[in-house]
Amino acid sequence: QVQLVESGGGSVQAGGSLRLSCAASGDGLSTYCMSWWRQAPGKAREGVAAIDSVGTASYADSVKGRFAISQDNAKNTLSLQMNSLKLEDTAMYYCAARKKYYFGGRWTCASVPSWGQGTQVTISS
Repeated sequence: QVQLVESGGGSVQAGGSLRLSCAASGDGLSTYCMSWWRQAPGKAREGVAAIDSVGTASYADSVKGRFAISQDNAKNTLSLQMNSLKLEDTAMYYCAARKKYYFGGRWTCASVPSWGQGTQVTISS
């Protein structure tokens, strides 16, 4: 079972940038589908960015063109570069890992993720 620890959160002004990191231990990230999620107060947790079982990145419409997800398997680390931050990006950010497995002739991701504890991102005007 992989353990995940997020870091890099903080308080920045709108328009600024932050880089979040998610350090993994206990297993190699190359065997996982990785993603970033966020949860603002009073709102449901939402997916922000993900890397699927074949390494393709995808993004929520609200962050396309501003955020970039990347994975360094040698360092066992997932990152999220966040640029042009907006007030509405304020949230607790979590990384999640879903185990890859081969089924039906293709790689896919397990449905149940492992979560980190989160890192707070606060954007001010």
